[in-house]
Amino acid sequence: MDYKRELNELIETVIREGASDLHISAGKHPVIRVSGMLIPLVKKAEYKESDLEGISKVLLPADKRPAFDQHKEIDFSYTFSPDARFRGNAYFQQGTIALALRLITKHIRSLEDLNLPPVLEQFTRKPQGFFLVVGPVGHGKTTTLASLIELINSERAEHIITIEDPIEYIYEQKLSVIDQREVGQDTGGFASALQSLFRQDVDVALIGEMRDITTIATAVTAAETGHLIFSTLHTNNASQTINRIIDSFPGDQQDQIRVALAGSLTGIFSQRLIPRISGGLIPAYELLINTSAVSNLIREKRIHEINTVIETGLEHGMIDLNRSLADLVRSGEISVENAYLHSLNSKILEKMI
Repeated sequence: MDYKRELNELIETVIREGASDLHISAGKHPVIRVSGMLIPLVKKAEYKESDLEGISKVLLPADKRPAFDQHKEIDFSYTFSPDARFRGNAYFQQGTIALALRLITKHIRSLEDLNLPPVLEQFTRKPQGFFLVVGPVGHGKTTTLASLIELINSERAEHIITIEDPIEYIYEQKLSVIDQREVGQDTGGFASALQSLFRQDVDVALIGEMRDITTIATAVTAAETGHLIFSTLHTNNASQTINRIIDSFPGDQQDQIRVALAGSLTGIFSQRLIPRISGGLIPAYELLINTSAVSNLIREKRIHEINTVIETGLEHGMIDLNRSLADLVRSGEISVENAYLHSLNSKILEKMI
């Protein structure tokens, strides 16, 4: 089999069908994900173990293969064309290689294109601070952050650094100077790259993921000392995110990080992509803005009250997830069933629909 040609055919199918993901494993047909649904490509033969070995050699750079063999999983990026790149993960299952690829298009869509609220623009114009986009895996966090970074790039001259594993969206320099650093290739890790920010005359930083307490602590410090920091966490809402950050630190350090977070946080945006009645996906979201009241709740260990602040904080620009879901139901965008499925408090949602 010509594995390069076979991979190209699969990728062309992903692009033609408007799929977001491609899954390849031994003993199965390849599978694509379209509008959240997995669809097997039954016209393609089931792959053998040797086929996965051949396809993985096309996808994985030679310098990543030793690490893959050692750790049995690895992240990578793959450029198919100037307009289509993929974020990939190679791993083993039942002793054989499996591959998961996510399409990253060249075009970085605007907040309006993504059906996201224009209030998010205000967080790109802050002189400093810490802004998080959170939500489940695969629900568009990276795409939202790319839209925010591109907005800065289009509006003003800043020095922007992204620290990613792997690099996903490629930014075309406009008004800003943008440097993109890939973990493993351009830097030893998120924490060391973040430490270097203080010596690189950086205004804005995008951290692909908050993976450990060193990264979190350094990011918060950077936000306190004049940098505008954007990042992600795999959490479901604002209050859970704040608890996750604080709880990741040892007990004797939690008061310190709580005070630092209360002072540096600008907001937390939580999103999930929901099947649209007309086809495709549309976001529902929650937005916490760090007002003085929210800052006091964080400092005073009253994070459990933040959900109520969001529900009643419309005048401050906050957005409640249930209200977002109810609006989508009323406008005919999503079904009632899907609204309940994605709500974190169905009893309150029931009163809104």
